[in-house]
Amino acid sequence: MIVLVVFVSTAHADAVRRAAAAAGAGHIGNYRACSFSAPGTGRFEPVHGAHPAVGRIGELEAVAEERIEVVCEREIVRKVLDAVLAAHPYEEPAYHLYEALDPSSL
Repeated sequence: MIVLVVFVSTAHADAVRRAAAAAGAGHIGNYRACSFSAPGTGRFEPVHGAHPAVGRIGELEAVAEERIEVVCEREIVRKVLDAVLAAHPYEEPAYHLYEALDPSSL
């Protein structure tokens, strides 16, 4: 399993979660569309050449965001990531991909 973690403005979090689920992420046993979210504050300063969805060039910005985590099979991770990025409003979304350990290998 792969864990996808993505940071998105609170206003767009539901759209990103829906996109991930529609692409097949979040299947755990007999459940689908599983995800975890935690609130936080994203901080960034757009520089020359950026086209920010929020904020202005040269000004530090702070945005209420959610950290969204979903799991998916390795075979569909590209599809899930593409769906999440397409639904994401930011020009350069922050995200991480982690491989989860299989408990049977421990």
